[in-house]
Amino acid sequence: MWFAGGFLWAAIVAHVKLADSLPAEWEGRDVSVRGVVADLPQLTDRGARFEFDVEQVRTPLAKVPARITVVWYAEGSGALPVSLHAGERWDLSVRLRRPHGLANPNGFDFEAWLLERGIRATGYVRPDTSNRQLKSTVWRPAYLVERTREWLRDRIVSALADEPSAGVLIALAIGDQQAISRGEWTVFTRTGVNHLMSISGLHITMVSGVAFAIVLWFWRRFPALVARVAAVKAAAAGGLLVACGYALLTGFAVPAQRTVYMLAAVAAGLWLGLASRPLAVLALALLVATLADPMCVLAPGFWLSFGAVALIMYVTLGRIGQPAWFVNWGKVQWAVTIGLTPLLLAMFQQVSVVSPLANAVAIPLVSLGVVPLTLIGVLLPVDWLLRLAAWLMSLCTAMLEWMSTLPAAVWQQHAPPWWSVPLALLGALWLLAPRGLPGRWLGVVAFLPLLLVRASVPAPGEFWLDVLDVGQGLSAVVRTHGHTLLYDAGPAFSSDTDAGSRVVVPFLRAQGVKQLDGFVVTHDDSDHFGGANSVLEAMPVGWVATSLPSDAPSVALAARRIRCFSGQSWDWDGVRFTMLHPAWESYNSPASKDNARSCVLKIDSAFGSLLLPADIEQGSEMELLRMHPEALHADVLVAPHHGSGTSSSIPFLARVAPSLIVIPVGYRNRFGHPKPEVLARYEAIGSRVLRSDRDGAVMLRFGAQGFLAEGYRASYRRYWQDR
Repeated sequence: MWFAGGFLWAAIVAHVKLADSLPAEWEGRDVSVRGVVADLPQLTDRGARFEFDVEQVRTPLAKVPARITVVWYAEGSGALPVSLHAGERWDLSVRLRRPHGLANPNGFDFEAWLLERGIRATGYVRPDTSNRQLKSTVWRPAYLVERTREWLRDRIVSALADEPSAGVLIALAIGDQQAISRGEWTVFTRTGVNHLMSISGLHITMVSGVAFAIVLWFWRRFPALVARVAAVKAAAAGGLLVACGYALLTGFAVPAQRTVYMLAAVAAGLWLGLASRPLAVLALALLVATLADPMCVLAPGFWLSFGAVALIMYVTLGRIGQPAWFVNWGKVQWAVTIGLTPLLLAMFQQVSVVSPLANAVAIPLVSLGVVPLTLIGVLLPVDWLLRLAAWLMSLCTAMLEWMSTLPAAVWQQHAPPWWSVPLALLGALWLLAPRGLPGRWLGVVAFLPLLLVRASVPAPGEFWLDVLDVGQGLSAVVRTHGHTLLYDAGPAFSSDTDAGSRVVVPFLRAQGVKQLDGFVVTHDDSDHFGGANSVLEAMPVGWVATSLPSDAPSVALAARRIRCFSGQSWDWDGVRFTMLHPAWESYNSPASKDNARSCVLKIDSAFGSLLLPADIEQGSEMELLRMHPEALHADVLVAPHHGSGTSSSIPFLARVAPSLIVIPVGYRNRFGHPKPEVLARYEAIGSRVLRSDRDGAVMLRFGAQGFLAEGYRASYRRYWQDR
């Protein structure tokens, strides 16, 4: 009955959220809306991103979801045309699209994240004279909370404009994790302290405890108050109110929710005179969290947060004897590290080995030093407190940076098979059982499948190709029995993020690829080389073949760099690789365009062939027909230049004669790729078409049964996916 009730409740909530959708016919059309800036505007190098609560749709017959997220792009000078603040009411002209994200194995599910947050359309603000502010402040509680958060952020920024730790202090004060730089997140993740660098349950509990102590001290000073309400009950209520206020200021993420619900359960037990059992309190908090928002189970933080608390209770409650505090502290760190390892490897394919040591240093320094100083500093007009907090945070970061550079700081591996995760969790519980239980060492045996079962690889003579979904760009991974080649690395999304760090490296890690034998960066176009440096930073690369200039910064980290040219060839595990283009002479021709120098790669095996032409256009296609007419035929063709109208000429397609064409293309991209006339040519030659915008990553397996092709969205079917 309870299972059916939970399923029904989750289905109802999902149905209500999905019903508030943007009709397909209104994608990509200008719509005039009136509403309120609903959260902190996030400033980037391209503009400002913010959530917008739609109060009125002013365009006749248009339908827009109640909550959307939009970007207001900066002007040519790099400055925003307006000043945006949370809680303002605006008339805006927007162009929207339905929720749609990149779809890759073991990748971030952007569509699930949007559903969890109740956002049912994304887009951008159109330059229009109708864009105008109507009201500077909308007096509603949620917007006032966001305005307060913005004021606190501005307070820290103004006091610490020159401090590198300002972003971390902003995250600790108001939960704005976007303020932390990519480099800092890398250090915190490698050392396993990333849970501390936003609002964690530990921080909220500490603030609530201080409030509890203050109210308890004050209440006991007045006998009349004690006669009406017991001091401990009043203190519990005061601590809970402070915890709720702090959690609201931090955005009420899953760790904050879990802590508030647990504190509420404890306070309720005190007020009602019930014995509060810790495990019952945790179960009640879990129930309230899932009832309040069933979608919260889609967030990794849900499982890690509740799992960590459950493990701490498991190793500290009901045990005989009271060890010294430092022994208990070490036991807790050991338990959390061991107990969460299966989940971390399943979700992120890495776990910090130095986490116990790093947390032993960072938890007292951050929770007892940085957080109190930051909270007091933002509430009082005393900048030196914030500067002291920033100094302590810089000291902590310096120690964490040293730990993150240790040779074995992080254990990284392939994504484990699903059945090994619950087995390892049972092993962790057995390993952490009380002393005296026989055979606790058997818990280690239960971990072995998680660590030792190897990821599958092609058999000798076979090869696999994965055309990743990187948006408007290209990145493809070719694997043979013992070698891996990366063909391009996708685009850069902003100055801090790119397809290399967001898509390519996580995919390679999940597949068990620890180094690249070769890396082809086809030509000087940012949608192909944008993620190259992130890949080169993340793992060893044997060689880089490219047509880029020798001083190109995008491949500056390559240890061995060669030019790609027609005539290069090599064999890996019974699979033949041949470079068909460009001609060596093209490097001496200043008139040659970047696209015309694309590295064109042909792959042949006993089970099928593949042609990777990058961004060549019709002139290069004609050159290939003259120079390599017999080598062009392939079972699979990755569409030249994303299916643009300047490529895929009829003679070229007739010579290649592919049975399958894969089009790497971004959803509703601004170039209109693939062009309708090009799709008509593909249809005319009888080729099956798979597209990354529609099918997600395309996975090809060339083996004894020929070649098999499947889009990731077809194998990873979820009800929130846009079809």
